[in-house]
Amino acid sequence: MPGPKRRKRLRLLSWNVNGIRAAVRKGFLEWFAKDRPDILCVQETKAAPEQVLEPVLEPEGYCSYWNTGERKGYSGVATYSRQEPDSVEYSFGRPEFDREGRLVITEQRGFRLYNVYFPNGKQSRERLKYKLDFYDALLEHLDREAGQGKRLVVCGDYNTAHKEIDLARPKPNERVSGFLPVERKRMDRLVERGFADTFRMFHPDETGQYTWWDLMTRARERNVGWRIDYFFVSQNLRGSVARAFILPEVLGSDHCPAGIELRI
Repeated sequence: MPGPKRRKRLRLLSWNVNGIRAAVRKGFLEWFAKDRPDILCVQETKAAPEQVLEPVLEPEGYCSYWNTGERKGYSGVATYSRQEPDSVEYSFGRPEFDREGRLVITEQRGFRLYNVYFPNGKQSRERLKYKLDFYDALLEHLDREAGQGKRLVVCGDYNTAHKEIDLARPKPNERVSGFLPVERKRMDRLVERGFADTFRMFHPDETGQYTWWDLMTRARERNVGWRIDYFFVSQNLRGSVARAFILPEVLGSDHCPAGIELRI
């Protein structure tokens, strides 16, 4: 009599590439061909599909879905998936945020995947307000979907370090956008809604784990970084997360990839 059927593990990666064309020059395609994740979500592509080479737009064995904003060379996200999603969306219903190309939603088999590039609030008070408004609108949308029983994965560059453990120098950055109390409270609300930071599920007290380093100060060499790239999952998907990890050895951007493995 055959034993129980084993559930497949899916490997999901998220990476802010800080310009997909620049990343390609630094070995992005070679790394991608070697790692071969089931799904790769990239942020800050800074390019439209017509501006990239075919191997970037359609790597062998993958479907890709791009969202680019109105402003050229700015923002942008793309999701690469080995299996064609059941549906793809590029908005959560707020036109004021759609124009910057910050979201791709794919309906995968067994879960709904959000690839998000959250705004940066450092430029001005107006941009900080825009960032906070984006958080509020997306959180309201996610809360509604979770309330409908949908299994959600929300990954990307959140542009906020949640806890003191998530950056090397918390005290000097308490008044810097990216670690402001008002920004961190938005992350708290996500947790209050039942979403889990997958990395902390497996590494609750591990320090020195970062996904972004300032290139200007060569902070990566000293590991003076921030963990601002996350995979959060809804309450009903927690039990399916088999592993969560960071890949600091992967170069080519001021960020490194973060990932999870899901039992589906």
